[in-house]
Amino acid sequence: MTTATIIQSLASGLLMGLLYGLIAAGLALIFGLMDVVNFAHGEFLMIAMYTTFFLFVFFAIDPLLAAPFVAAALFVFGAVIYILVIRFAMRARSNVGMVQIFATFGLAIVMRGLAQFFFTPDYRSINTSWLGGQTISIGGVFLPVPQLVGAAVSLAAFTALFFFIKKTDFGRALEATREDAGAVALVGIDKNRVFAVGWGLGAALVGLAGAIMAMFFYIYPDVGASFALIAYVTVALGAFAGGIIVGLVEATTALVLPPSLKAVGIYAVYLLVVFIRPRGLFGSI
Repeated sequence: MTTATIIQSLASGLLMGLLYGLIAAGLALIFGLMDVVNFAHGEFLMIAMYTTFFLFVFFAIDPLLAAPFVAAALFVFGAVIYILVIRFAMRARSNVGMVQIFATFGLAIVMRGLAQFFFTPDYRSINTSWLGGQTISIGGVFLPVPQLVGAAVSLAAFTALFFFIKKTDFGRALEATREDAGAVALVGIDKNRVFAVGWGLGAALVGLAGAIMAMFFYIYPDVGASFALIAYVTVALGAFAGGIIVGLVEATTALVLPPSLKAVGIYAVYLLVVFIRPRGLFGSI
């Protein structure tokens, strides 16, 4: 194992880690806003990747150009899911947590089943995108261009989300609703409207990630499952920093263990954090 190999692996892990952070950001936003864990989050990613694929096949729109449209479509989809499903699950008078879990878990099963029915379980891919297969060399370290662009998109999305939450009136309304949903109703803020937008934003973030990942990852009905597990771990570690940590740990594990066992390191770190910091690495859960 050479120094160049280690640096190459860590650089790749950093780029993937930023994408993991983007996937987890939507999950963290919804959980932080409503205390609801969206067990269909991976299926949102799957829908985004299929949307990108079909935009490319039927309209010849490159995934890079399709990303804003996919994010917008997922925003609408997330808001509709809240209005049609989650809003009613939150009205349960007993076992609210279990009702919410089964509602989102059932939604995941339905979405995956519909994808298998309409799209078949076949693996699909986008092989001729503008950035697909391209790499650049920086100091002898070869970086795949799609992952590099994905990392840049992730950084831009995190920056935009930060300023939206902290600097806009609606962002402050999101924060206030998270702190006390009952109190904000007294000043005329519609809780359901805020929650619907929150779900929309969470879905839009994963839509961006799905559009980028469609350039270099296979697309199939179960694609979201493994990334959803990683997203849950990432949220526990802190969405942005957690994504970077997960990416680097995954890359390091792949250096010392067979690549098929690279997830072992991720879940080992997760268990360590659960035992030592039950409220998350930064105490935000």
